Amino acid sequence: MSAKGYGVLEPTLVEILDLVKPKNDDWVARFQVIEEFRRVVDSLQSLRGATVEPFGSFVSNLFTRWGDLDISVQLANGSFISSSGKKQRQKLLGDLTKAMRQKGGWKKLQLIRNARVPILKVESNIQNISCDISIDNLQGQMKSKLLLWINEIDTRFRDMVLLVKEWAKSCNINNPKSGTFNSYSLCLLVIFHFQTCQPAIFPPLKDIYPGNITDDLQGMRINAERLVSETCTANIARFRSDSQRAVNRSSLSELFLSFLAKFSDISSRASELGISPYTGKWEHIASNTRWLPQTYALFIEDPFERPENSARAVNKSQLARISEAIQSTRNRLMSANVNKTSVLSTLVQQQTFLLLPRNQRYNAGGYQPNWQAPEHVRSPNTRRGGNHLQPTRTQTAHSYTNGRSQMAHHYPSVRPRASHPYSNVRPQTAHPSSDARPQMATSYLQVQPQYQSTMSQGYYNNSPTTGYYAPTYSNQGQQSWRPKSGR
Repeated sequence: MSAKGYGVLEPTLVEILDLVKPKNDDWVARFQVIEEFRRVVDSLQSLRGATVEPFGSFVSNLFTRWGDLDISVQLANGSFISSSGKKQRQKLLGDLTKAMRQKGGWKKLQLIRNARVPILKVESNIQNISCDISIDNLQGQMKSKLLLWINEIDTRFRDMVLLVKEWAKSCNINNPKSGTFNSYSLCLLVIFHFQTCQPAIFPPLKDIYPGNITDDLQGMRINAERLVSETCTANIARFRSDSQRAVNRSSLSELFLSFLAKFSDISSRASELGISPYTGKWEHIASNTRWLPQTYALFIEDPFERPENSARAVNKSQLARISEAIQSTRNRLMSANVNKTSVLSTLVQQQTFLLLPRNQRYNAGGYQPNWQAPEHVRSPNTRRGGNHLQPTRTQTAHSYTNGRSQMAHHYPSVRPRASHPYSNVRPQTAHPSSDARPQMATSYLQVQPQYQSTMSQGYYNNSPTTGYYAPTYSNQGQQSWRPKSGR
């Protein structure tokens, strides 16, 4: 790509990030959904003593404004990790389905009993937020925390994940129901890209956590979580403090284009090679006994639950379409005629495109979006409902400015209360796409006044954790840890 092309792509990617990153009301709405669901759980005798614990992209801070919400109901088991069987999980999800229908405020309830992890899919009336509810999904919670901690190494990771998710949705290749990627496998692809670019940004994940979550989450929960947390903390600190490590100074646009180049031939490679973020290498399937027999179109090993395949939903026909989408996107972005509008129509989905000012929505350069644009744009005053769209940037600016200092989020980490060993470490270079907003405390205990009574009860009131840590965001977008006090 020419210097002119990079001059178009880089600021446009930054603008896309500004559109898709969650605003204050997106966080608050999810707190409301969690609280509404907690009331349902508290009403059921079969779930007496259970706690409601969010996980997934919401906890790892990798969700977009319209991202789903993953919630686990952790059953009471004293200080020990609960290990409910599949039939018990199915029954309890059935109880929840009945209770949510009776209570109201929920729609599109779908109980998927026979999934590998049984889940209840619902949609809240609050912003129509989709939720995936599971029972005793502590593995999912720990994976979410691991992704959050990995982001401490380089904040470009979050930016890349959000961009890749948005692009994949615009190409309709982020839907496991139709045989394409789930969001977790897209995150792992970005991790793998960061491990294999030159110089590497991330180490092999075995250098961060050499264990297997499935094997290690046993016994007393406080001890199991502390082991994972302290191991990751020490290894991340060791990696970041390595003065001999070459620093990758690639721009966001360079990383995005090299991501597309790396995986453009993924359909042809997949028959012989699997992707292992654990080792940070393409692995030969035939010589990897833990992956045999190979029955998948694409193998992206889950580094925290080996040898599970995070891309098991991808089928052969859709894998070919995925490669075509990657190649087509790369060709468009590398075109000599690339401009801002052609980049936007290539990388964003319709709901994002319509957040732009009207004079930026028109197509240029002969490019067509991956979706069919409406003949006219309806009033985007109501969020996520029917034909209504998200509010425009100007509509959200006021509420965001007034509310950002109160934005609340809580990560139930089991890190000890002592100062974090690398809380003051900053990346060697501030990336231009970093979120340069003032500090925003994100703790359940620092929520807006109207939610104080909710948070005083605590979503994790029965969790055997010894210390909660709340991330803050500096002017360079760097995440650091600080202990909460006064609990």
